[in-house]
Amino acid sequence: MRIVVDASVCTGHGRCYSLAPEIFVGDDDGYCASVDVDVPSGLEAQALKGVRNCPERAIRLIDD
Repeated sequence: MRIVVDASVCTGHGRCYSLAPEIFVGDDDGYCASVDVDVPSGLEAQALKGVRNCPERAIRLIDD
């Protein structure tokens, strides 16, 4: 499983890294810095929580 963030759509609400800091990282300006990340085993629920709470739908979850 992998997450992909469309940085051009992200507006920096920070919900993803606030809800799932094990997966998502914020940059100095508050935007999601995790652009293309393999989700570690056991953290799928946290990744999904970040995806579902993005108001812009800038995060996609890819099931490999």
